[in-house]
Amino acid sequence: MINWNNYYAKRADRMQASEIREILKLLDQPDIISFAGGIPDPKFFPTKEIAEVCQRILSNPERSAVALQYAVSEGYLPLREYLAKSMGEIGVPCTPQNILITNGSQQALDFLGKLLISTGDTVLVTWPTYLGALQAFNAYEPVYAKLPGLGESYTETAKPKFGYITPEFQNPTGTTLNLEEREALLNLSDTLDMPLIEDHAYNKLRYDGATVPPILALAIKRAGSIENTKILYCGTFSKSIVPSLRIGWIVGGKDIIRKLVLVKQASDLHVSPFTQMIAHEIASTVMETHTAKTRKVYKERRDAMLAALERYMPRDVTWTKPEGGMFVWVTLPERFDSAKLLETSIERIRVAFVPGSAFFPDRSGHNTLRLNFSLNEPAQIEEGIKRLAGLIGN
Repeated sequence: MINWNNYYAKRADRMQASEIREILKLLDQPDIISFAGGIPDPKFFPTKEIAEVCQRILSNPERSAVALQYAVSEGYLPLREYLAKSMGEIGVPCTPQNILITNGSQQALDFLGKLLISTGDTVLVTWPTYLGALQAFNAYEPVYAKLPGLGESYTETAKPKFGYITPEFQNPTGTTLNLEEREALLNLSDTLDMPLIEDHAYNKLRYDGATVPPILALAIKRAGSIENTKILYCGTFSKSIVPSLRIGWIVGGKDIIRKLVLVKQASDLHVSPFTQMIAHEIASTVMETHTAKTRKVYKERRDAMLAALERYMPRDVTWTKPEGGMFVWVTLPERFDSAKLLETSIERIRVAFVPGSAFFPDRSGHNTLRLNFSLNEPAQIEEGIKRLAGLIGN
């Protein structure tokens, strides 16, 4: 057999399997209670509405011709117009020319890594951070440093190329940045002359607390125009509509969007116009009623998980209390290794989760783990947490 390792580019060494994707294979085992996947519950997908939209598009000769043909790389104009209007409603006045449609927000991160990172560049991320962002950036061989929080300073010698942050309901911790923390990051961006990527995958999943403006909105308020800011906003319909449409987007100044369009052209030409048309019609008609329903369900499940953690976990275990999203972050005493705990958990009590070290660039965080609450009913959540707490307490 040919040893392809002899032919790979050096950057291939940094391409590693996602622990989450591997753990998701356990979902096929019906006796596993899985808190591992960061995925929405398919029982609440707007299946009927999507089927009706598909029928309307395909039964109309003019619309079906657009849906099934090649398209412009920037994205379906009515969808970008809808997104520009939506961004304006959250304090980001922009035009369709400030938006690029991508094949999910994961492709948005890959494109930004490709455009911005040269080998050896320093990228600032939180510790921990979204695993998918690390996978997207890794191929371009950056060096990671910690993104300073409120009251902290950047002390490294290398000038950072950009910072990456999930301001709301972060994956994996579930935490949200308040207004002061967002203003501090914007100050850091100005001080270091550093672009900042803010990832808003969960913006439609707020259950408690007041809405906080995106960092891009704060930047525009200071600078007067999106064209004068270094902040880039990434969004997606994967959590608010359905993942399989693979509709994400980047919002930024026209200059960088034009450059990203060239990256898109060289990658896959354009996102499917058919799925863009579906997403546009669903978002324009049933988005608010649909997300209101999922918020109600996920809030009940979050509350069930927090109550079970409070009821069963040993006193030396701590966890976050997210205002939204899909995740709770658990910190165990230092003596624990959550990767080994996972092996024991699956073998003995049939409960799955994601070890926290997967979310740290340096693979630290050995005593942390991520729990997902969006996929299981409250009774199943309670049973799974009870079993896990019993294992940790022994």
